[in-house]
Amino acid sequence: MSALELQSLLPQIILALGATTVLMLGAWYPSRKWILGGVVIALFAALSAGLMTPAVPEVGNLYSTGSYARFFVVLWSLLGALSLLLSLRYAEIHDLPGSEYCALILFAICGMSLLSAATSLIGLFLGLEAFTLVFYILIAFKREDSRGAEAGLKYLVMGAVATGFLAFGISLIYAASGSFHLPEAFAGLEQAGGMRPLGLAGWALMLVAIGFKVSLAPFHLWTPDVYQGAPAPVTGLLATGSKGAVFASLVPLFAALGPLKADLEQVLWLLAALSLLAGTFAALPQRNLKRMLAYSSVVHMGYLMIGLLVGGSEAHRALLFYLISYAFATLAAFGVLTSFSRVDDEPQEYADFRGLGYLHPRRSSLLAACLLSLAGIPPLVGFFAKFGIIAAALKGGYPGLAVIAVLAALTSLYYYLAPIVVLFMQQRDARQLRRGCRHEYFVLALCFSAILLLGVYPAPLLDLLTGILP
Repeated sequence: MSALELQSLLPQIILALGATTVLMLGAWYPSRKWILGGVVIALFAALSAGLMTPAVPEVGNLYSTGSYARFFVVLWSLLGALSLLLSLRYAEIHDLPGSEYCALILFAICGMSLLSAATSLIGLFLGLEAFTLVFYILIAFKREDSRGAEAGLKYLVMGAVATGFLAFGISLIYAASGSFHLPEAFAGLEQAGGMRPLGLAGWALMLVAIGFKVSLAPFHLWTPDVYQGAPAPVTGLLATGSKGAVFASLVPLFAALGPLKADLEQVLWLLAALSLLAGTFAALPQRNLKRMLAYSSVVHMGYLMIGLLVGGSEAHRALLFYLISYAFATLAAFGVLTSFSRVDDEPQEYADFRGLGYLHPRRSSLLAACLLSLAGIPPLVGFFAKFGIIAAALKGGYPGLAVIAVLAALTSLYYYLAPIVVLFMQQRDARQLRRGCRHEYFVLALCFSAILLLGVYPAPLLDLLTGILP
């Protein structure tokens, strides 16, 4: 690798070397203040990605260094920094080793940024596995918690299965096309009448792996148990950065696929519809907030699949806008749970929140705002995000999916309003939970500002996304 290519990968190098440095120094000087060092490293990586002009457009025929890739380096670095800030007090309360935890989060951010920049099937595989391996550890990081161990084991088993499908699918596409680089690989799949059968089989296996990674129905059954058992700040990053990075990599992937996407149209339609319906019906009876957010995430992945299915610059822009709006609302929701957590446990059951709006009004109101945004209530950003996806489906000629998406959005009001009713409209029998601290309030205020401002004035972000689309 040349010096110019190393300079173009500077943000990822900062994250990887920063994580290694924190891990090594933490062995000699153990302290939870290393988490603050991780925040500085993540912000430094975001600044380098945003301000630096890459010397080469692509590194090793594996990763792009263009504006699209650098935008997601900035986004994942900011989300990682916010997750680390939320984890500072949480790590102290639950006695988590600061340097190891910080290093793992930084490695995860590095993997997400590599995945979002992938221009090769090999680069996609390496980036995906780089942060998936980290989450195997982070999910079970609270070693004394049996639910965390169970969640980690389930994620490990499902992740290993998905990795096998992905590797086998990539190998079949390579056998059919003779290349790993996306444009050449997909051009080599083309034959008279559509895609080569071997390439079609490879894509089928890849879609199964993608379904597992992002919780598309019917590959979503691991999601509620993992969400429930993992530490709250880890769940927030898993729900936003992990799944978001996969969809960020799929946008250029499907753009390179071109007209061959028609061969996958029925499968993509089915995945989107099943995710919208299965997630909606599974979320309705939930009385555990984490499990409800897990099943509702399946619905949100269905909305993102609609954007991939429709294709084109307008649908992809709506997809990326939806991804960003979902990330800030979901991270804030898990941030509230993190700020409420006690030494003995995290509040998860709806009964734990009964009347809590009167004891902790600010954080309870913020949690309500996040849930309303996820439900698509104006003027919060979730409404505009859902509107963009449904409008793209109608313009793209998928009225059936648009109807299912509208019905799923209307039904979601029930399961998103249920915890809000418990917070503010029940008798005041809640017990006092942990008081928040300044850095937690800072993260929550920042996320709420993004939810509100992007809902009221989305034009700057939409213009930016239009300019960076591959």
